[in-house]
Amino acid sequence: MTKSTTAGAFIVLVILVLLVLSSGRRNPDLDVALPVAIAPAIPPSTTAASEAHQGFLYGRVITDDGATYEGRLRWGGDEEAFWGDYFNGFKDENPWAAHVPPEQLRERRPIEFFGIRIVERERQIELGRPFMGRFGDIARIEARGRDIRVTLKTGTAIDLDRFAADDLADGLRVWDSSRGVMDFDEWRIRLVEFLPTAQLGAAPERLYGTVRTRQGDFTGFVQWDRREGVSTDDLNGRTADGEFDIRFDTIRSIARNSGNSSMVTLLDGRRIVLYGTREVGQGNRGIYVDDQRYGRVLISWEAFERVDFSPSGSGPAFGDFPPGHPLTGSVTTRAGRRLAGRLVYDLDESETTETLDAPSEGVNYTIPFGLIASILPPVRDEGGPGRATVILHSGEELKLETMGDLGEGTAGVLIFVDGSGHPDYVLWADIASVDFERPPTMYPQLGGR
Repeated sequence: MTKSTTAGAFIVLVILVLLVLSSGRRNPDLDVALPVAIAPAIPPSTTAASEAHQGFLYGRVITDDGATYEGRLRWGGDEEAFWGDYFNGFKDENPWAAHVPPEQLRERRPIEFFGIRIVERERQIELGRPFMGRFGDIARIEARGRDIRVTLKTGTAIDLDRFAADDLADGLRVWDSSRGVMDFDEWRIRLVEFLPTAQLGAAPERLYGTVRTRQGDFTGFVQWDRREGVSTDDLNGRTADGEFDIRFDTIRSIARNSGNSSMVTLLDGRRIVLYGTREVGQGNRGIYVDDQRYGRVLISWEAFERVDFSPSGSGPAFGDFPPGHPLTGSVTTRAGRRLAGRLVYDLDESETTETLDAPSEGVNYTIPFGLIASILPPVRDEGGPGRATVILHSGEELKLETMGDLGEGTAGVLIFVDGSGHPDYVLWADIASVDFERPPTMYPQLGGR
């Protein structure tokens, strides 16, 4: 074969290849058929990823200059991030107090000197109340000058004192799809409107595990030191070699090592003792666990023994939190009188999404009233104040200390009896039991499984 023949054959071959490639690019049938055959338009993992992230906070933020941002949210930049987390504040006023005769809202307390009662002092019962609401129960949060208005899914609006402690003061981070990650301080925020979580791109895993205490074990979503709740958060401490930061997605377990140190076991089996920072010792502010039996518990460092982490999803979605219902049930007095109707507990809680808060041996329970069947105040005797009994609709009984919503400062119960022109009011000291009707809708499974 001559060189010219070889060259000609090569040129023909090149032309044929170019024609085929050109034809492939211009043929509309190939443009449609090949991508469909090789890669579906919606990858199978998309739906799973969306479901895995449904527990993340999501909403629309309007700033003071009228700009709008939308995306995943996290309060304080690195704090509350999920629908089961709580927004905290302090209520401006108590509208229920107007239904109670003023003289019944005063209490007499003795002043003693060396055990001898000198005089009794009369004072107004404290009617200011903190607000704690799960983000999944809230429709919107609006800044209104000196107030913060929280509107629940039921439409109930609650005004909070902006200059008292509240989560808005920590600011807000927004993962906006078009502008990127934006941080806003409280004075730039005009309105936060919560929305069902849209499909997210990359997002961290939520911390989940079992926390062991002398009170027993609690299993659910975890916030270490009240704030670290996602896998990309860091646990900070010191070792003999200096400062040491460990991402939570590398940690298998954390155990109390001493009053001021923790033993951390990593996924690769290594064990490291951390000390020298607040979050791994006595300064730890507690470990939140969203235990589906109780709603949420806060485990103090003194009660904490160990946490073992395990994989889970991101938790219930915005739509999994049903709107609350008015509290209904009955109050039985120590004199045997029974009053039934709509209830307002402690002159404060009036809906099933609101919570009863009380401790027991280093574990503080925050229980939505929708989970509670009965409350039995303690029978006081010479042996001390005793404990109150809280019976859940599940049948479990909790013996809780007479503090928080079960303490001496509890302001009794209003009962709006059907057909009555005005509500009845029973002082806390006169109550034998409060029994709640089971609400028509219950709460989402918080355990993540």
